[in-house]
Amino acid sequence: MLLDKKIGFIGSGNMGEALISGLVLSKAAKPENIICSDIDQKLLDTIKNKYKVHTTTDNIEVATKSEIVIYATKPQILGDVLKETASALDKSKLIISIAAGVPLAAIALGLHKDLRLIRVMPNINAFVKASATAIAAGEYVQEGDVEFAKAIFDQVGETVFIQENILMDAFTGLSGSGPAYIFTIIDAMADAGVKMGLSRKDSLFLSTQTVLGSAKLLLESKEHPGQLKDRVASPGGTAIAGIHTLEQGGLRTTLINAVESATKRSKELGEIMVADFIKNNGK
Repeated sequence: MLLDKKIGFIGSGNMGEALISGLVLSKAAKPENIICSDIDQKLLDTIKNKYKVHTTTDNIEVATKSEIVIYATKPQILGDVLKETASALDKSKLIISIAAGVPLAAIALGLHKDLRLIRVMPNINAFVKASATAIAAGEYVQEGDVEFAKAIFDQVGETVFIQENILMDAFTGLSGSGPAYIFTIIDAMADAGVKMGLSRKDSLFLSTQTVLGSAKLLLESKEHPGQLKDRVASPGGTAIAGIHTLEQGGLRTTLINAVESATKRSKELGEIMVADFIKNNGK
């Protein structure tokens, strides 16, 4: 559904390139229909040579030539970029933002227009085409707009559609920040292996592969994680002894608290961002 669509990226850093790579290598979109901008000409030259897409340092050119415009800038500069490009946008274009922590309300304020807005939050795993990505739609989206967004972001993982004002902060606390929790767990497991006598290299590999394999088994078996846990924890065995220690240490409660804390912080940052956009737009 994307083959004939003109897709533009404003910002071509890590996440922007991950999306370009996903679209081109999967052949979901034609390279000649993709245009991307950035302030770093050297970066643009690399992307052009690697993916055969069009590049420019002119953000307005991207907004003008694209049917789907993806803002892949840092949240700190999104307001300025929205002001710069707003004149080139209208309801004929689908506007997607992946700026972390910037709510749809703030984006709408920055543009001063009623546009087809979608907010998308991939996570860092997009770099290996394994992101858990949330999609939220604004008031003026048209039929098929969410499907276009899904078609783009399915190239770097799996997507879910959620309600912006209710659940986007919860997504940030769980899946947006979640990789950091898993990296911490893997690091701790590797330390434990070293303490028990394994080499650092072997311990880190085994910890990482164990998490990867467990996630794969959970996804493919479609069993409840509790059921799979029970299959590993045989009576009087090693796994149940380890689980007992985890429960004594409050692992489950700590992880729940971590997601809750990250969710609250996401909401706080979103409110700050909206206030800043209101202030900068003189409202």
